[in-house]
Amino acid sequence: MTRTPTRILTLLACAVLLLAGCSDGGDGADDGRITLRFQSLAWQDESVKANKELVREWNATHPDVRVEYVQGSWDSVHDQLLTSFEGGEAPDIIHDASDDLADFAYGGYLADLAELLPARLKSDIPHHSWETVTFDDGVYGVPFLQEPRVLFANATLLEKSGVRIPTPEHPWSWAEFRQVTKELSGDGTYGVAWPLKEPVSATLNLSLSTGGKLFHRGTDGRVTIRFEEGDQVVPRTVHDQVDTDRSASPTTLGSGGSDTLPGFFAGKYAMVPLGFSYRQQIEQQAPEGFDWQVLPAPAGADGLAQGVSPQTLSVAEDSPHKKEAAAFVDFLLQPDNMVRLALGDWMLPTGKQALKDPALHTAERGWATGTALAAHLRSAPAQSVRGYAEWKDKVATPALQEYYSGAIGMDELRHRLEEDGNLVLARYQR
Repeated sequence: MTRTPTRILTLLACAVLLLAGCSDGGDGADDGRITLRFQSLAWQDESVKANKELVREWNATHPDVRVEYVQGSWDSVHDQLLTSFEGGEAPDIIHDASDDLADFAYGGYLADLAELLPARLKSDIPHHSWETVTFDDGVYGVPFLQEPRVLFANATLLEKSGVRIPTPEHPWSWAEFRQVTKELSGDGTYGVAWPLKEPVSATLNLSLSTGGKLFHRGTDGRVTIRFEEGDQVVPRTVHDQVDTDRSASPTTLGSGGSDTLPGFFAGKYAMVPLGFSYRQQIEQQAPEGFDWQVLPAPAGADGLAQGVSPQTLSVAEDSPHKKEAAAFVDFLLQPDNMVRLALGDWMLPTGKQALKDPALHTAERGWATGTALAAHLRSAPAQSVRGYAEWKDKVATPALQEYYSGAIGMDELRHRLEEDGNLVLARYQR
């Protein structure tokens, strides 16, 4: 084969690199130093800064194990990870969410961390948080950040109305919440705006407070769907606010959370139920003089219980340096570091020691309200249900959207969630 001048130059350049002992950034075999790739999904400036600072601090004190920061994206993480797993190019340390781990764990792509994590970290994170990352008795991630759903309220409108202001110690019941939204409605204002473009997780997670379970696992391990009385309280409340009371905006049912903020700032909606981290957007985008506050979500028969899918750190099964990767995870999640990550993401840490930090107990920006809810957070109902993604997309999302808009009634909703849903799950049962 004839070698072109370009090819000759390329070969010479490669030879120079090899003679210089340069590494491709893989496992550091040339100089004996290990290089780990850490893919982070941090996206807010404060969060990215905190993650990169911690990587630099690790590298400064661990010369034999260098960590390389890789920026990922929440928008495409599942497909991107699946491609990297199948191609043998997965990062060593993986930032994700617990509700995305089941298929990766069952597929053998993630390392079982049960024997790799130190006792300190295992005991610091509560058992109910570990349940979100445990599949078939294996632990496939470390849950480290979490957020409850809360009510963001226009404080001025609440004060004018004279309604009782709820606290974590004395929250509204779901019935009282419905009554309050009626009292707050009128003069161009809706008492609440429900952004339910993605209605399933919001409905299921909030339904834990009313005793909703939906997914029932038998002694044989098989899961069946039963849409019982406790599961119906939250969707019925939303439906009645929209269709009967006219206290909830019908136009926001197909909206995302951020889409409701301009109307919230303009006084069109007195309250908006959103994830706790939306405080950052509200703080940055609210007009000068806008007075807002954070309220706990309503409580039911099971109090303030609420389902969550924490953010997680996992280790790839194909990583040749699992022990070193687990050591870096332990470093990231030291109590002080966990607080830094939580503050950067405007979320709550899972660690018991980190949750005691005074910065998380200030009334400013609603930190104290959110922290008071941490003890009530539980594993999201669908966390370990195989086939949940298909059920959510093909059955639950369209059924709930039609119910909330008034196109179908409660009986039809129950039929579709149970009958159609169990047909989907049956294909995934072992």
